[in-house]
Amino acid sequence: MSGISRELASKIAHFARFPQTGVSLRQMVEFGQNPSQGTLLRGAQFLHDELPIRLAHRVVELDSLPESLNQMPSVLRVKRMYIDSFNELIHFPKASERIREAVKEATVSGARDRHLPGSQHNPAFQESPRNSSSHWIPSIQHRYHYEVMPTELPVEVSEYNRSFVQTLEKIKRRHDPVVTALAQGIVEYKQRTKTQKIDNHVQHFLDRFYLSRIGIRMLIGQQIELNQHQQQKQRQQNDYVGVICTHTRVKEVVQEAIDNARFICGDYYMLMNVPEIELHCPRELEFMYVPSHLHHMVFELLKNSLRAVVELCGDEADHYPTIKVVVAEGNEDITIKVSDEGGGIPRSAMEQVWTYMYTTAQTPMLDPEFDKSDFKAPLAGFGYGLPLSRLYARYFGGDLKLISMEGYGTDAYLHLSRLSDNEEPLA
Repeated sequence: MSGISRELASKIAHFARFPQTGVSLRQMVEFGQNPSQGTLLRGAQFLHDELPIRLAHRVVELDSLPESLNQMPSVLRVKRMYIDSFNELIHFPKASERIREAVKEATVSGARDRHLPGSQHNPAFQESPRNSSSHWIPSIQHRYHYEVMPTELPVEVSEYNRSFVQTLEKIKRRHDPVVTALAQGIVEYKQRTKTQKIDNHVQHFLDRFYLSRIGIRMLIGQQIELNQHQQQKQRQQNDYVGVICTHTRVKEVVQEAIDNARFICGDYYMLMNVPEIELHCPRELEFMYVPSHLHHMVFELLKNSLRAVVELCGDEADHYPTIKVVVAEGNEDITIKVSDEGGGIPRSAMEQVWTYMYTTAQTPMLDPEFDKSDFKAPLAGFGYGLPLSRLYARYFGGDLKLISMEGYGTDAYLHLSRLSDNEEPLA
């Protein structure tokens, strides 16, 4: 592992031998409801243990990529981000004995016998990652959850939590440009190797890497929001536990995605007459989810449908076929179908739409210092919209599928698990 000290490389290799611990959406909500400073400390201790393991796994995998890829400037930049964050976390001090004892005394009697709800195997797993290591780590129920009474704790507890959150915020900002930087690295790789496609090995690596990134940002974002919520109780939102909304109003989120996608389409093509999008959704439909994830996935699907319709009919057409969005409520899933009449996709190209860098738009080159997150990045032209949306769906046990009729249009089916009990698909 070049560019770092032997001692740091050894620590990364050591942490990468430990299995990662998956957390379900329901477990995050159960843990984060009405958090006290003591409970937040438990969360900080879990992340202090867990995040270096996850970061180390990614550093080792980046280092083991084919040399023609792992030496690309943008890939090296991403690896440096992960190494810096790993180094920062392992040198962050553990909670002092005084803090640990104070929280231990405030732990509710019998709480050690009460656990978080169990989690289910995520269908996005191809195999169980826990079988890949001989190291044993206590289960999530033991590491992540003890009920701590909201009693007066030493001021050191809140100071420790605040300091840890500041470190997490710094790491989160550092990792904002990871998606686009790695995309740029793939562009550099394709130019260096003079190839138009990436092979299955790189494709599977990107799936694992971006799924891991979703998980890391989810845990960090949740811990940051829980701390801010606890410190600003006057701004409490009863429906939110961290970044998770326990009563996500599907119709509101989808309508916002429709409005945003139509605005972007009209602006990009300079249209006076933007294609209409018709929404059919039960008005009161709610479920536990992360609204920003839902918006991101629906927005990407609508953006693709709008582009297909406009480019099929032309940007000076007097009329465009209406795009239809239908939301269905099942016992296990909520399914969102987006149907367009944009000409469809040839059967020979159906597998390629899930391939990173597959796009019919011109691929942009990014400034080396570009630092926006994946929600703000100019990903049109990188071919990341559909693959990343499928990963966001799979992260909490859902999926994204396409059925297309060449010469007519495409139906996209976004399946979202409403049980909220699938563990993260970590590998």
